[in-house]
Amino acid sequence: MTILDEVRRVAAEADCLYPEAQVEAAIAEMAEAIAARLADRNPLIVSVLNGGIIPTAKLVLRLDFPLEIDSIKAGRYQGETQGNEMRWLHKPGIPLRGRTVLIVDDVLDEGITLAEIRRWCLAEDAEAVYTAVLVDKQLGRQKPCRADFVGLETENRYLFGYGMDYKNYLRNWPGIFACKTVY
Repeated sequence: MTILDEVRRVAAEADCLYPEAQVEAAIAEMAEAIAARLADRNPLIVSVLNGGIIPTAKLVLRLDFPLEIDSIKAGRYQGETQGNEMRWLHKPGIPLRGRTVLIVDDVLDEGITLAEIRRWCLAEDAEAVYTAVLVDKQLGRQKPCRADFVGLETENRYLFGYGMDYKNYLRNWPGIFACKTVY
């Protein structure tokens, strides 16, 4: 079976946990909460690549106050379905010193990557660091960090859509889907 055959099979068999309309409503609610807390803070929005691209774009289009946007690429999955050691591939070009930073990611899974990115931002002298995730997976155990802003919660299944991927594919699916089988 080729990777495209595998991806097509995974997509065809998947369960839709949240259709597009529900995801959009959750993002709108997150935007309201973020605006209430950060509108007067001149925030730097840092999108965690690649998964954070879609949630970040959908979110910032709803924030009607001055802000800057940058990105960071750090993670443990690198196109696989299981995490390995942390790899730093890109850091923000805008200095974090004295800034209020909002890190936006697609999913809070085990929390290791988000905790490490948050720690790095504080080490770069950010004044305050907040985190926003589209999805928080309920693992039934303590995570090394919690998100300040959460769109949706799911059970502990392998997810794709709205930025989340299956082996670097399916990020563009218009909803949040759970794989029946992970190959």
